[in-house]
Amino acid sequence: MEDTYNNRTSLAKGAKDMVKEAKRHTAKKVNKAVDRATDEYSTHRNYSRFQDEEEEDEDFYRNPPRQRDAEGNPDNEEGSSDATEGHDDEDEIYEGEYQGIPKQKEGQVALGQPTSDASRDRRELEQERDADEEELAQQYELIIQECGHGRFQWQLFFVLGLALMSDGVEVFVVGFVLPSAETDMCVPDSSSGWLGSVVYLGMMFGAFFWGGMSDKVGRRQCLLICMSTNGFFAFLSSFVQGYGLFLLCRFIAGFGIGGAVPIVFSFFAEVLSREKRGEHLSWLCMFWMIGEIYASAMAWAIIPHYGWSFSMGSAYQFHSWRVFVVVCALPCVCAVVALTFMPESPRFYLEVGKHDEAWMILKQIHDTNMRARGQPEKVFTVNRIKIPKQFDELVEMSESGNPVSKAFFRMKTEIQGIYWNLLKCFNYPMRENMMRLTVVWLTLSFGYYGLSVWFPDVIKHLQADEYASKVKIHTNESIEDFTFNFTLENQIHKNGIFINDRFLNMKLKHVTFVDSTFRNCFFEDVSTVGSLFRNCTFIGGFFYNTDIDESKLIDGTELINSTFAHNKTGCQMTFDDDYSAYWVYFINFLGTLAVLPGNIVSALLMDKIGRLSMLGGSMILSGISCFFLWFGTSESMMIFMLCLYNGLSISAWNSLDVVTTESFPTVRRGTGFGFCNALCKFAAVMGNLIFGSLVGITKAIPILMASTVLVGGGLVSLRLPDTRANVLM
Repeated sequence: MEDTYNNRTSLAKGAKDMVKEAKRHTAKKVNKAVDRATDEYSTHRNYSRFQDEEEEDEDFYRNPPRQRDAEGNPDNEEGSSDATEGHDDEDEIYEGEYQGIPKQKEGQVALGQPTSDASRDRRELEQERDADEEELAQQYELIIQECGHGRFQWQLFFVLGLALMSDGVEVFVVGFVLPSAETDMCVPDSSSGWLGSVVYLGMMFGAFFWGGMSDKVGRRQCLLICMSTNGFFAFLSSFVQGYGLFLLCRFIAGFGIGGAVPIVFSFFAEVLSREKRGEHLSWLCMFWMIGEIYASAMAWAIIPHYGWSFSMGSAYQFHSWRVFVVVCALPCVCAVVALTFMPESPRFYLEVGKHDEAWMILKQIHDTNMRARGQPEKVFTVNRIKIPKQFDELVEMSESGNPVSKAFFRMKTEIQGIYWNLLKCFNYPMRENMMRLTVVWLTLSFGYYGLSVWFPDVIKHLQADEYASKVKIHTNESIEDFTFNFTLENQIHKNGIFINDRFLNMKLKHVTFVDSTFRNCFFEDVSTVGSLFRNCTFIGGFFYNTDIDESKLIDGTELINSTFAHNKTGCQMTFDDDYSAYWVYFINFLGTLAVLPGNIVSALLMDKIGRLSMLGGSMILSGISCFFLWFGTSESMMIFMLCLYNGLSISAWNSLDVVTTESFPTVRRGTGFGFCNALCKFAAVMGNLIFGSLVGITKAIPILMASTVLVGGGLVSLRLPDTRANVLM
């Protein structure tokens, strides 16, 4: 009788356990159906992974997996027991639930904690991750569509625009301050030109490093660091006096700003839906040109004003071009301040397994946009997001090492990780597309930056020829007991004799004395710009507070019983003496204004005529416009062709940025874009060196070279895959 009672009790208890387990699995099945309906509310897509899970749930009822142990208690695979009866794992309170963060479901990686995969084949894990990536890409596109496009995207648009504007300013500030900085710091001709090259080299290394790091530590954090680096050293460079220190500061500033372009486009693309990406990335490109316009306008307004400078004795000079450098650092400072109020890219967080952080940012995007639309009551319905398979990447390091060695070891590890990530960009099936992208970036950058150097220098060369044609030549003159207290400009004096003459508080602008004799002449407060004394003789001369030194007394000039007192030290400069300063800066300003119409047109037509058609067509038309420079014989003609070329080429830049952003998966987007942008800066260095060396020598080679590379790159770009329909993998 007692055995019968015990059997009935065990049977009843077992039945209760089975009913409870059936209820729990039924609830899970209902929740999955609701989640699937929520994620696919705007589409009829069905994920095979979810269907497989339904089949597994149906098999459960046919063959219950539960077993009973020796004592008659159910052996629950979820770890439940009599002590936890009525409190299932699904009902547990976990950290973060009070914030409204949905709890991770089965089969997902919990909060970015990578599972141990030592016993599994690496290739199998990578295939599983690729499948997860594809599933996440489809789901993320639906989530971004639910979040909508509104206030949040526009806020991020202007913040990232400031960062991109800083990159445009950095590129053009070099060309504007180059002549001034080299003159102010007494740079010899042998070292001339290093400033432009060293900044581009810094940007080249910075693009590759920061682009790769953004795939590892995050878009926002890397952008903050690189922008802060640029702002600090750009500001510092305006105060240093030595040319070597100035080069070092500009190199580090370039290294910092080099990461702006790859990170900005990667960041912004990851909060845009597919149908908005092409247009709004093109609008973002406009900030780079706004930076160019800003730099040109500030150079035109500030640099030629010599009165904006101050000095502390003769040792410290702060000329107007240094004021220009400070003003050009302001967009970078504003970008850093604004970026501190923006969140990280949610797509990056999902990529590294941080589900909760990504969900909260996506909810923030949704709520911000819905409140702006007047729909604050609309609920963010997403409660579960797919997380790609995470790999263990643990690196053993001795605990006995000092902090410096640990820091270097960590840096070495990160650089190796960036390198291996880059190699994956050249693996099948991306190899051919990557090679084509490389060719397009090199050709477009070489032609654009090369002509950007060549155009202003050619115009200056034309102006110099016109200026030289107006030179006045004085021969065999004899002047005695005369006071010169006015400016002499653009003159040549040959075989002249000056006796007891006084040169007081005057300027010599591009004046050359050849085979002349100065006897008992007095020089006081004399400044010279481009003036020389060739094979002259000074007998009993007295020089007080002048800048006449050995560099001006050349070709056998003799000093007999002459005295120098309180001579000016350093290189004396004044932009009032630069006959072409205003005009050259104004020409650059006109050239940058010409890009605005092209930028607007490219943004409006990007999704209508396609990325590749716009990229190839723009490069080919730019190459054709370069060829017509052959027939430019006047300043006005060259200026018109400069504006036409800039207006046509901007569409190619916008299209190339969009195509590059959409060509790489999220895990390698920063690395791939950074590598392409590094190639851009390398081509800029080569363009500066090659085109700059041909100014004043020949016009045919630069024109044919630029036309050929642009047309060739445009034809190659037409072979790239169309990325318009891509979701962000």
